[in-house]
Amino acid sequence: MEQVIIVNEQDEQIGIMEKIEAHEKALLHRAFSVFVFNDAGELMLQQRAAGKYHSPLLWTNTCCSHQKVGESNVEAGKRRLQEEMGFSTDLKDVCSFIYKAPFDNGLTEHEFDHVLTGTYNKEPNLNPDEAEAYKWISLEDVKKDMEVHPEIYTAWFLIIFEKFYDFIKQ
Repeated sequence: MEQVIIVNEQDEQIGIMEKIEAHEKALLHRAFSVFVFNDAGELMLQQRAAGKYHSPLLWTNTCCSHQKVGESNVEAGKRRLQEEMGFSTDLKDVCSFIYKAPFDNGLTEHEFDHVLTGTYNKEPNLNPDEAEAYKWISLEDVKKDMEVHPEIYTAWFLIIFEKFYDFIKQ
């Protein structure tokens, strides 16, 4: 049973709760989103696996998840990158923000999300339970595609991308 870290708006831990319960109650919890770029400046997108309990088959950033108690943002990002995408790379904790996104299944993501970035130039080794597919794509092409087909992207990726496009682009 996976647990998440419940936090206040200053990202201070105020509790621990089972992940589904936190999403049912829409409680603010700590999370991270990893953005991996190649040397050409393209972003590695992940298509979520068909079996995911929310947002299956939608395209999103390279990987994302929740920190474990006592785990730094970077440690968590590296762990999850290995588990989902089958590779590891150095990550930088670049910014954070709070967002809330309700889903059709009655669950709500309410996260204090830490955005992590890294560089990688090889092919990933996808975990089929986590990721259906991946692709490298320029930020400009992602932005254009989101304007035409927002429904194929996860709610949090749409929010992060719009909020931090200029920041991520650097």
